Amino acid sequence: MTTFSTLTSYNTNAALNALSDAKAKMPSLQEKSRAAAVDFEAVFLNQMMSQMFTGIDGDGPFGGEGSGGVWRSFLTDEYAKSFARSGGIGIADQVYRQLLETQEASSASPAASTLEKHS
Repeated sequence: MTTFSTLTSYNTNAALNALSDAKAKMPSLQEKSRAAAVDFEAVFLNQMMSQMFTGIDGDGPFGGEGSGGVWRSFLTDEYAKSFARSGGIGIADQVYRQLLETQEASSASPAASTLEKHS
């Protein structure tokens, strides 16, 4: 084997290894879909909780006037994220399933339309 072919082979293997390492670090489409579903549920829960806390006034760090509303919004946002990450109320599961079905249908559609064109 010549020096040139050895270097080329080494560079190709190094590039392939780097590519596979980068691909392994990238989240898969399913992981991204799951994260999007959980984020969606967190936003929904945040809206529900912020409406629930709207009528609450009183003493303490989150009641009364002024900046209490700002801190309350931070609190409801964190509650919503925590609930959604812990399993939530089931919205994320439904959204995740729907996202997967939509992705499968869209990935199957080009193949089906290609087969129809050639038939």
